[in-house]
Amino acid sequence: MKNHQPDYFFVSAIFALVIFGLVALASASAVISQENFGESYYYLKHQIIYGLSIGVIGFFICQRINYQFWKKIAWPLLILSLILLAGVFLPGMGYEGNEARRWITVGPISLQPFEFVKLAFILYFSAILSRKGEVKKNIKESLIPFVAVFGIISALVLLQPNMSAFFMILLIAGVIYFLAELSPAYLLSVGVLAISGFFVLIKTAAYRIKRLTVYLHPEMDPQGIGYQINQALLAIGSGGLFGLGLGHSIQKWKYLPEVIGDSIFAIIAEEFGFIGAGFLVFLFIFLTWRGLRIAKNAPDKFGYLVAAGIIGWLFFQAFTNIASICRIIPLTGMPLPFVSYGGTALAVALAAAGIVVNISKQTK
Repeated sequence: MKNHQPDYFFVSAIFALVIFGLVALASASAVISQENFGESYYYLKHQIIYGLSIGVIGFFICQRINYQFWKKIAWPLLILSLILLAGVFLPGMGYEGNEARRWITVGPISLQPFEFVKLAFILYFSAILSRKGEVKKNIKESLIPFVAVFGIISALVLLQPNMSAFFMILLIAGVIYFLAELSPAYLLSVGVLAISGFFVLIKTAAYRIKRLTVYLHPEMDPQGIGYQINQALLAIGSGGLFGLGLGHSIQKWKYLPEVIGDSIFAIIAEEFGFIGAGFLVFLFIFLTWRGLRIAKNAPDKFGYLVAAGIIGWLFFQAFTNIASICRIIPLTGMPLPFVSYGGTALAVALAAAGIVVNISKQTK
């Protein structure tokens, strides 16, 4: 099939989110950046150098490579990403922060391997579920590989520990399995596995039970485990309709934890108000609509599953973050795509978007 012009609406939505995210990060990080490094824009510069610049290169490379190429190397990519994920436990390579081992360091560069795992996971399962023949009736070629790989990833992320990563990979798997039109029995098996895992995780860590309790009763322990969500709600409420203005957040002055991570949406709502926060939500919805349109018109099943899987990942991660920081669901600690601080996350998300753009060039 001859290539045509890419979906420029999708491309515009991606870079609108990136620009919005950089502006929000510049403001949200100013206080802690000054305190930690003696300059106001250290985190912003780090995000641009190690996230945006690498991500833009990855985006333009991936949008030029025929997406079918990823089907051929999906398995080696998954193995490589799992090796990186296991690397966080190696002495001298793994880096521990906030009582979690989620990063590996190579000289001055730090990487969060789970970001690579998400993309490799999507490519691999899209590849095996798009094979010709009755794969959906063959448990050996669909359910067994899923259980094996999902089990390995789950064990590695829960040892870090990173419960939000566990649920993210589960959501991605659910999206791809559902769209692959597998037997309902397979989907039921995955659902039972997920519910069982949820109760095991809740029972094995006291802080997870406390998060659920605080979600149901936010007035409990306001200076302890309920502190972050209460301060986030205060920031959101303080923003009103139009916000306090760019750079005028009060909560970023060390009142709200994780202002450049999973709490950044609260700072956006405080400074830009309901209008600004609503515009950000609109961008994610618009991105999802254009992405699903690309998936629907993909030339084959592999392209369909890859595009839908990537869009599902970005959508669920964005709205899980926003919903948790607004106390619609329990707090998860999941970052906001294209906006929260994290060079690896931004670079991988842009590369994944580049793959979707290549699929958009070949849509029906």
